[in-house]
Amino acid sequence: MTVIQTTMPNQNKQTHTHLSMYSPLEEIAPHILRYWKARQTDRKIVENLQNHFDTSRYGLGYTKFRQICNDMGLLRTRQQSHTIESIHEAMIELRKAYPNAGAREMLILTYYLETIQKLGHIPLVTQSDPGTENYRIANAHTMLRQMNDPALQGTLQHRWMQTKKNVKPEITWSQLRRRFTPGFETHVYEDPAFKDAFKSVPNRCSDKALALYMSLKGFHKNLSKTTVESIRSAFKKMWELSDGDTYRGKWHFNEVKQRWEGNPANSADIYDVLSSVKHKASAEGGDRTQCELDRYQDCINNTLKRPDRNKVLPHGVPNLIYESPEAFRALDFKVTVKQDDIDYVRHLYVDPDHPVFDLVPRPLNNFIQGCYKDLGRPPITRQSVWMIYLDLYDSMQHSVQVPAIVRSLTDGTDPDKEPLPLLENQNDLFFHEDTDGTYYMGGIHGGQGLDASDHHRLDELAELDEPGAHLLPTAPIIEEEALVIAEFSDEEDNDETFDW
Repeated sequence: MTVIQTTMPNQNKQTHTHLSMYSPLEEIAPHILRYWKARQTDRKIVENLQNHFDTSRYGLGYTKFRQICNDMGLLRTRQQSHTIESIHEAMIELRKAYPNAGAREMLILTYYLETIQKLGHIPLVTQSDPGTENYRIANAHTMLRQMNDPALQGTLQHRWMQTKKNVKPEITWSQLRRRFTPGFETHVYEDPAFKDAFKSVPNRCSDKALALYMSLKGFHKNLSKTTVESIRSAFKKMWELSDGDTYRGKWHFNEVKQRWEGNPANSADIYDVLSSVKHKASAEGGDRTQCELDRYQDCINNTLKRPDRNKVLPHGVPNLIYESPEAFRALDFKVTVKQDDIDYVRHLYVDPDHPVFDLVPRPLNNFIQGCYKDLGRPPITRQSVWMIYLDLYDSMQHSVQVPAIVRSLTDGTDPDKEPLPLLENQNDLFFHEDTDGTYYMGGIHGGQGLDASDHHRLDELAELDEPGAHLLPTAPIIEEEALVIAEFSDEEDNDETFDW
């Protein structure tokens, strides 16, 4: 039996962990590999390993653990000491296997262009982690800024955020995953009360069930807004007549009587669906997930944020600051952008026919559509979707076209295509750090920061009354009980924070 020898503790010294001399490697090696693949730290792995051997007889310290990892060939990234030359062949193979891996930058740029088209403004600068995957948005934004202000020619209007300075967007994404996703992915129809949601006496699931039903009709069946509204009206009338005035008015939970009251058809969920159906472009363009994400965005942007004394920022509700910055003693640096300029940049940097914009690869989508047609295009409902899936799966499994379809998924791409380069002859934005460690990361006056006229305007604003007092909430912000996404965490103190 192979053993791990550990250091015997000093018998005259108190210790919280009793260690023996040996620990069997055969027993713990598979667990070391499992925790290693889960990317746990050395300290955490050693801690977890205590559950896999008799700690009254054996012991394992960090020094010996690291030696074991070296013997097993488990080296951390820095310990591997890779260079450009050592990873060259592996990168060539990866590019051949995943020729479209860098195409997401085009998708991200599309999101950005859609956002500024909706707002009508762009910021002074954009920012991102360093990397060629961000060159497309850096080029596009720089071009838009230089179209608006020719004096910016020769300077990249994008900040490359080193180390942890780009952590704010990462935290925002993390909070979306922790706050929004769990509540959204917990389907309402898992609730036992869901099966009775459409009875004459509504229950806690009625508003959400009706919202899902209206979404199905409005988006997937592509019915008109008038038809969807008539569905709401029918349920609203049914519930109004079920129990006097109990189910009239705003849908809410009565804490005193411990019951739901009001009409589910008057919930925020229902009105959000109606609004989404009204503005949908097509059955494919509308989506319930996007509707919920839009509501999450609206909730976050209308929520008062905790002030940060380490940053010189206005304090208030983000949407209100955006619309009325001077009401918060802040200057407005939004840059108006023309639609023609957006269209030009989109045409230059976005290929609308690129496979990255296909939810399902086109050859595979055409093949599946053909199989679905052979089945007679049966209607897809909650009750039939599983059987239709099994029939499609069986049809595809027995088709002779499958090998050719799979091969075609990588055909037509150029694995040797070089990534998009940065705009030529562009200098990085000026960066200045004061002796006290403070620094300016914005794009005002080419990165130099505020000038005398800006400070004069701020002094004028400082002489005004309390900034934005009429725009601040007079009571704590309370989310409506009817929202599907009502389970957002407000424990921001638990969020991981960094110096940036």
